[in-house]
Amino acid sequence: MVKRPGTPKTNTSGSSGTETGRQEVCPICHGAGYVRLDVLPDHPDFGKAIPCQCKLREIEQRRLQMLQESSNLGLLSRMTFDTFVPDGHGLNSETQSNLRRAYEQAWSYAQAPRGWLILKGGYGCGKTHLAAAIANYQVEQGRPVLFVVVPDLLDHLRAAFGPGSPSSFDERFELVRKAPMLILDDLGAHSGTSWAQEKLYQILNYRYNAQLPTIITSNCELEELDPRLRSRIAELGWSSVLHIVASDYRGSSVAQHSELSSLSLHQEQTLDSFTMRENDASLTAEQRANLKRSLAIARNYARAPDGWLILTGGYGCGKTHLAAAIANERVNAGYAAIFVVVPDLLDHLRAAFAPGSITGFDRRFDEIRRSPLLVMDDLGTHSATPWAQEKLFQIFDYRYNARLATVITMTRDAELDPRLKTRFTDALRCQICEITAPSYRGSGSQVRSASLDQTRSRPGRPARGNRSLGISE
Repeated sequence: MVKRPGTPKTNTSGSSGTETGRQEVCPICHGAGYVRLDVLPDHPDFGKAIPCQCKLREIEQRRLQMLQESSNLGLLSRMTFDTFVPDGHGLNSETQSNLRRAYEQAWSYAQAPRGWLILKGGYGCGKTHLAAAIANYQVEQGRPVLFVVVPDLLDHLRAAFGPGSPSSFDERFELVRKAPMLILDDLGAHSGTSWAQEKLYQILNYRYNAQLPTIITSNCELEELDPRLRSRIAELGWSSVLHIVASDYRGSSVAQHSELSSLSLHQEQTLDSFTMRENDASLTAEQRANLKRSLAIARNYARAPDGWLILTGGYGCGKTHLAAAIANERVNAGYAAIFVVVPDLLDHLRAAFAPGSITGFDRRFDEIRRSPLLVMDDLGTHSATPWAQEKLFQIFDYRYNARLATVITMTRDAELDPRLKTRFTDALRCQICEITAPSYRGSGSQVRSASLDQTRSRPGRPARGNRSLGISE
């Protein structure tokens, strides 16, 4: 007759475990780790050493540890569904809903991995955390998974060609290509060499044909990827593409975390603190009306940013105040915004090339280019080097095509790249607001008065208050 599972027939070899500092000994096997079941001689387990319950737990822990090590999760083992904050901190309701949907979809995928899950969004939005959470959940369930950062993966494959490599290129390549579940983190951050693109395509194409579960995170738009990669990633019915709009789910907004943003220096500049200068006797009635209209335009834009708003006028007229006030209004409502002075931005980008720079140029550039709301202060005061002109055009061109909300301040006579002028004079995307009041600081000459009612718009399009900036169409 078989005894209760795990009950030893005899075992006296284990230590008592009564010595101080010794680990408690299992009361079933007394430290031996194995037991013999009390069964009849004709039973297949008769005389066999069966792992004790404590040994089974040890074996399971060792197996999980091996899975974790082979998964390449490392420090990411702390990124689980339990440690993810699905509602973020200080986010607006729309962003919270988007983040929670991402959390729920990632959790659903972890329960039954099928097809490909594409998590895309800006830096710090939580996509890597969710991908790692899926991986950690798979490991907990005893399922193998491989988590790799794409630039590191390519370096790992290149290193296999070295004479001292412990494994061949083919071995490493096959390990990645045939992983039961593969997570590729930061696709698009790699160098776009022909070799790198070819290897990535071979990996994704194999997994696509073999229908192996795959998770990809990226801060790139799919249109920016190699067409062959995009054809596999964007396959309808097989891939689920989830765009996470939270700029940083760990905090209220990019404005409070980005080193690029100087909005914290303008916290006192709000729409309510913008002065109408009622006691300034030097202002004409038209200039007073202009200030009132400018504030109304800024208030409407802050309520629902759409397209570009260009604030122009003389020095000290209040255009920077209104631009900062718009950004503060959005941040206080839980949205993301970056406020940056153009010459400072260019300095930040140049500094990213320095050997000791913590943040690379690509990340700096993408952070400013993709910000949901970007305020560019003092355009036209930067050094007009070809490099500076090209970087600014790339930023503005991307935001123009992506229809991202942008506020620009500049003097009326600012020298602009001709390519930018074509963007600024598009009345379908840009609203130009000229502040005609002179400097409220009492310094600087009065700029030419002009009514905001003089507008430029395209046929069939309602006038939006655009004025010429000294730009001829």
